[in-house]
Amino acid sequence: MSGPCLELAAVSAYLLLKLAHVFLAIVAIGTNLSYSLWLRAGEREPAHLAYTIRGIRAIDRRLANPAYALLLVTGLLIILVTGIPLTQLWLLLAIAIYVAAAIIGYFVFGPVVRRELAALERGGVDDPEYRRCRDQARTLGIVTAAMVLFILALMVTKPS
Repeated sequence: MSGPCLELAAVSAYLLLKLAHVFLAIVAIGTNLSYSLWLRAGEREPAHLAYTIRGIRAIDRRLANPAYALLLVTGLLIILVTGIPLTQLWLLLAIAIYVAAAIIGYFVFGPVVRRELAALERGGVDDPEYRRCRDQARTLGIVTAAMVLFILALMVTKPS
């Protein structure tokens, strides 16, 4: 392929990657933002709270986290297809925040939620360990959501 056909293929590849990238962002961020609603509903029915937390963990493992991983893949492919220089400050910042959020999620947030669920199942909603972990999980949820939303803002605005 050469000339206009090659340009059309590049544009088509870019548009397909961009569509996939946007769809994955909607899935990942949308599911994450719904967690607080599910937790509030679960807290109103303490007998169902552990089930709610297990459900959130399942959605995270099977939907949100794979979408975040594929966001990195599609994002890197978009960079390759478009030739956007990796030296763009907005892009470097977004990648750095992505890596930081992934590290926090895997090494801090995940273990806190596992301890939260174990304490809840062991001692109920009045268990001091459950309450401590619940508070930590809430704080981590706010921090990581803010990080992800900042990445989204960077991706949309691409400030120079």
